[in-house]
Amino acid sequence: MTAADDDLAVEIIVLAFAADPMARWTWPDAHQYVAAMPRLARALGSKAFSNRSAFCTDGRGGTALWLPPGVHPEEEELGAIVESTVEPALAAETAAIFEQMATYHPTEPHWYLPLIGVDPAHQGEGHGDALMAYALAQCDRDHAPAYLESSNPRNIPFYQRHGFEPIGAIQVGSSPTLVPMLRRSRKIG
Repeated sequence: MTAADDDLAVEIIVLAFAADPMARWTWPDAHQYVAAMPRLARALGSKAFSNRSAFCTDGRGGTALWLPPGVHPEEEELGAIVESTVEPALAAETAAIFEQMATYHPTEPHWYLPLIGVDPAHQGEGHGDALMAYALAQCDRDHAPAYLESSNPRNIPFYQRHGFEPIGAIQVGSSPTLVPMLRRSRKIG
């Protein structure tokens, strides 16, 4: 995908995360969610476009925004989103979740998957598997691990099928649990 596809990728992410436990804990009101989630998606994954690591499947049913080694989300924008969109009663807990997330990121060069999603109308058609296989092949060519945080416990088996293993759990106050997961690179050939 290119920067011209930014809106499409964000729309898929917004649809895919509409019932996500962490996203909807953060923004339980539908209006809040629809207003804030596109901003979050861009802050977490916009650099994937400039780094040629934003992918979509044929038919555009799914998208994955990967950040290559050394590339990080827009930290200042993430803070601004929390400050301006999260209810004051949850703001401290949300900020603490982001702080804990930072402690689990590998220190070695790694690929980071902040967002992957499939339009609910196309789930179960193999889009997620195709997106993972394509990107993880690049990770293996680079001999680099891949890292993500699962915000939905239903997705953990999917990530495990692709070689990711849980390395902890993040839970603050009334939040759902976020599971950091790591996949070591695999030998090609």
